[in-house]
Amino acid sequence: MLLLYCLLGILIPFIGTCIGSFLVYFFKSNLSDKYQKVMTGFACGVMLAASIWSLIIPSVEMAESSYKIVWLPAVIGLLLGVVFLIFVNRISDRVQNNSGKGINMLMFSVTLHNIPEGMAVGVCFASVLSGNVGVSLLSAIILALGIAIQNIPEGAIISMPMKLDGVSKKKSFFTGVMSGVVEPIASLITIALINVVVPLLPYLLAFAAGAMIYVVFEELVPEMHNGNKSFWGIISVMIGFIVMMVLDITLG
Repeated sequence: MLLLYCLLGILIPFIGTCIGSFLVYFFKSNLSDKYQKVMTGFACGVMLAASIWSLIIPSVEMAESSYKIVWLPAVIGLLLGVVFLIFVNRISDRVQNNSGKGINMLMFSVTLHNIPEGMAVGVCFASVLSGNVGVSLLSAIILALGIAIQNIPEGAIISMPMKLDGVSKKKSFFTGVMSGVVEPIASLITIALINVVVPLLPYLLAFAAGAMIYVVFEELVPEMHNGNKSFWGIISVMIGFIVMMVLDITLG
């Protein structure tokens, strides 16, 4: 039963992408600036809190029984997560510079960024399956929900411009959905390698945290401050952070 819950949990971020892509059937234009800031800010808060309570703290707690320097795996994992995302961004930017800024390149960029997010979810659920008390099923699901919320505008920024360019709603929706397929695949591969993953969990949990923190400050925060009325995003960051923190501490 636990395995079934975990397999269903890895689909949550993908569902967020599907919801964002499905908005092409309801909106005649792009999402409102206020809506984007609220959703982006809330995702920022959830992901930051999840990085601390669902990933970094469990990483340190797991290292206490195996490492003399308990903070070392967390530091190494965090740095590797950030470096990996920088590398992914470099590849994405190089492809876009060589091929233009079309919707295909946008889809490639979003898809590429979804891989480490899928890995982060997979690491959490793999930790749950391994019996690690530092990461509960609930905290893993909440983390997946936070990424799903972030994926809603990501699905929309692919499908909505396609519809505005004259592409059919069906094809626009399908293209947006396809950008999120890699997330459950990356999660599933991570869980399938659980025997390899478990000894490396202190590093991998911190790696996932580093990757998510990079996404927050490199992509979501600038997007949240773009344009007017950024206070909506800031308020949503605090709400998302508090909600995730309270749930993780109380029920985790």
